[in-house]
Order: sequence, then C-alpha cells, then structure tokens
Amino acid sequence: MKKNKSLIYILLVLAGLVIVNAISSLVYGRFDLTKDKRYTLSDATNSIISKIDSPLVIDVFLEGEFPSEFRLLQTEVRQIIEEFQLKTNNIRVNYIDPIEDESTREQIIDELTRTGLEPYINTDNSTGKVTQEIIFPWAFASYGDQTVKIPLLKKSITQGLSEQINNSVQGLEYAFADAFNKLVNSKSKTIAVLKGNGELADLNLADFLQTTQSYYKIAPFTLDSVATNPQSTLDKLKQYDLIVVAKPTQAFSEEEKLVLDQYTMRGGKSLWLTESVIMDEDSLRNATNSSVSIMRDLNLNDFFFKYGVRVNPSLVKDLFSAPIMLAIGEGSQAQLQPIQWQYAPLASSNQKHPITKNLELVRYDFASPMDTLKNNNVNKTILLQSSPKSRLEGVPTSISLNDVTKSPDENLYNSGPQNLAVLLEGEFTSVYDQRVLPFKVKNFKSKSSPTKMVVISDGDVIKNDVRQRRPLELGIDYRGFLYGNKEFLLNTVNYLLDDTGLINIRAKEISVAYLDEDKIKEESSTWQLLNIALPLALLGLFGLAFNFFRKKKYT
Repeated sequence: MKKNKSLIYILLVLAGLVIVNAISSLVYGRFDLTKDKRYTLSDATNSIISKIDSPLVIDVFLEGEFPSEFRLLQTEVRQIIEEFQLKTNNIRVNYIDPIEDESTREQIIDELTRTGLEPYINTDNSTGKVTQEIIFPWAFASYGDQTVKIPLLKKSITQGLSEQINNSVQGLEYAFADAFNKLVNSKSKTIAVLKGNGELADLNLADFLQTTQSYYKIAPFTLDSVATNPQSTLDKLKQYDLIVVAKPTQAFSEEEKLVLDQYTMRGGKSLWLTESVIMDEDSLRNATNSSVSIMRDLNLNDFFFKYGVRVNPSLVKDLFSAPIMLAIGEGSQAQLQPIQWQYAPLASSNQKHPITKNLELVRYDFASPMDTLKNNNVNKTILLQSSPKSRLEGVPTSISLNDVTKSPDENLYNSGPQNLAVLLEGEFTSVYDQRVLPFKVKNFKSKSSPTKMVVISDGDVIKNDVRQRRPLELGIDYRGFLYGNKEFLLNTVNYLLDDTGLINIRAKEISVAYLDEDKIKEESSTWQLLNIALPLALLGLFGLAFNFFRKKKYT
C-alpha cells in the first residue's frame, strides 16, 4: 500500500513538472528589478514600436574585444534591443565586427567613415604600454527603403570615458526610439523659417535645416506681405506648427509683431535667436582689428517683456570660454594660435530638463544676458547659463582683437551665471491686450491656448561656418571639437513640437557603477595574491583538517 502511495506521489510530481514546463513554454515574462528601471520602456517608445508592421533591421557595429567601459555599453545595447524584440517580432538585429577581417579592415574603416560613422580611437596605457583601438560605437536601422544612423556613444570634450559611457547608457532608449520614430512616423509637423527682417542666410542655416528635415517639413516664410495684407499673412502663418527666427537684424513693424503675437495666441510655437547688441567676430577682421559694439533695437522689447523675458543690451564676458584663432607674431614669423576669447561663453546646461540633459557645452559668440520677469503666470525655465566667472560689459564699447593676449583680471569676473536661453510655457497674454491694434484682426485673441516659446540671446548659436562656399557642421570648431549647439537646437525643436513625449525619455536617470581604475593599479598585486594564494591556502587547510580528523577516527 505504501509502495503504491509513493508511486502515486512520484507520478503526481512528474505530472506537475510537465504541466509547469508546458505552461512556462507558452507564457514568457521578464521583470525589471533594477532600481532605476533601466529596462522598462516608456509609453512613447512602446507606441512607436507598435507601429512597426514590417521587418526593421538593426546593424550594430559595437562588436569585438573592448575595454571594460565599452563592454558595458555593448551589454546595455544588447539588453535594450532585446526589450524592443519582446514587443514585436518585426525587429531583426545583426551584430557586426567591422574590423575583424584584417584583409578588409582598412577598406571597411574608410567606407564607414565616409557614411558618417566616425570611429572612436581608444588609447590604453594601463599596462604601461600605449595601445590604440578603433571602435565604431554606431548602429544602422533600416526600414523599407530608409536607413538612419544611431549614435551609441555620446562624445564629450569635457568628460572622461566613464562619464561618456554613463551618459550614453542613459540615452540608449532615446537614441533608438528617435531613429525608429524617423523611420516609422511620417513628417506631420511643419516649421516656418522666417525671412524679411535680415535673418541669417540659408547657407549659414544649412546644417540646422538639414538636421531638422529628417523630422519635419520646413519652408521659408517671409513677412514682407504684412505691409499689404497682414490678415492673409497671419492666416498663412497659422498653418505652421513652429516658427524659427534666426538672428534678425532689422526692426519689426507693429503690424509684423501683431501677426507674430496672434500666431502665438493661437497656440503656435516659436524659437527666437535674437540679439540686442550689434557685434560679431567678422566685424573685428579689419585693418584695425577692432570695432565698437552698439545697441540693436529690433522693436521687440515690449514683445518679450509681455511674455516674461528681457534681453538686456550688454555683453557677457566669461573666463570659461571658447578660443579664437589669431595670427601671433610679425610677418613671415606669424603663426595661427588658439587664444581664449572671453566673448565666446561656453554655456552649461540645465541637467534637470530633457532639452539640455547630458548636453555638451554650447558655444555662444557675443551673447547678451537675459532676465526672467514675474509679470505673468507663464512658466519660465532657464536652459543655458554662462559660468559663475562672468562679467557684464555695457554698450557702446570698443572691442579689439589686440587685447586678446592680455591676461584678464579675474577679480572683475564676479557677476555670476548669466541666463542665455529661456523656455517659456503656459498661457500667454497678448502684447496688444487693451492696446490700439495696428490693423484689424479677425477674432483677436487676448489670451493664448497653452503653448511654448524658447528665447536664445545669440543668433550665432544656430549659425554654421562656411568654408569655400560649403557649410560646415554646426557647432564644430577649427580643432574638430564639436560643441552641443546642434543637439541643443534639435532637442529644443523636438520639445516644442513633441506631442508624443518622446523627448522626455532624455530625462531618464540611470546610475552606472564603475571600478576605480587608480585603485585597481595601486592594489592589483594585493588582489591577485588574494585571488590565487587564499583559495590554495584554504584548500590546503581543508586537506590537513580532513586528514587529521580521518586519522583520529580510524586509528
């Protein structure tokens, strides 16, 4: 009887195991137990992935033998792609080591570089011998007949490799989701680049325009017709979701301001890159190497004041600034050298906002300080500031390149951080509320629907350099250093136009722990000894104890 019961129990256990295995093969689940929820995809990402209805192929070039930091990034890339694949069967992935084959190594490096995949050269001297490795921290995503590049590493000129990897891990979901969004979603939002008030030429906006064209429809829009038919101009402008005003140099008429004001009242978004001082580097490239800065009146003071911000007619000088190239020496002995240029502040970002989180320094050129005003209920967020070692210089004042080699008096740079970019969000009150209108507007609105506006106090932030009539990449300098200008402007446009919440993924916080490299070098012998000698010593001690007790028991 007992034998039968035991047999029944065994059969029941076996049956239970079979049933559990059958259920587990049909039902699959993953649980994100990480404190920072790094493997939990956002709703915006899930929404984009749900629209992938045909094969989307990802080619990842971050493959091979890497230093520990890049191995971590490699692991995180695999993990995030696995999360994508759990949401849809239409995502395929290829992990490719582009330099594995020595015979085709140089050819592949050249081909990838020509397509815009700039390699990362990792220099390692941890063993006392300097070695260099070529790493391609990039991926391609292909969907239908479209292919986009995905940067896996966020490079920085101010951070070490560990910090760059940490920022890259934090930005992986956004990098992939942003690429998927460009492939899956059609361009639905439209941007008007305003013309007619002396704004920057298209050649100086080329890189910005090319970058944003991947996301939105862009077209020029002139305000010249305001003089003859302002209502028609307003009706046409309302068709655009965002207006970009890039470094205007001619004053706006009251009619033009009313058109722009009513565009805002109807929920239109706007990006303003405006200046209150006439001065730029080109003005100094003359026989005397000098010029005089004067106030620029664009007739916009009341316009911005009503919305809650003021661009002051002065210049920000900053000890933490970008260099300028100057010829030092006489005649044939003169050599171009980088000299620190206090009129080119390197603006630091607000790490708590998705526009500017993990953003590289943004280069300005003759920037004006900004004040936020408490005259309305519009929410104001400081996006960029100069360093605490700043000072203000009023206008008019004489500025000379000949003074650049003089050491600045640091005691004078005590004005503290100056606001250089401000985000305004909320319900705006019209500039022409309870005022005589310059022309009759159909359905005049004194209060806006919820909308957004960004004001940047330097038009050169969006200006790319031009060499031999060809535009250079926005934010790159003569040394090849890439500042954060392009990423900042793209993030700003995405934030202003983003209704899906995709840009908010950038605010995700992920903490990555690293070993202390200096401590590893100092204590490597100690830990090697512990890892090798201690197990052997414990094994020997166990053997002695075992033999001792064995002899004691049997003799």
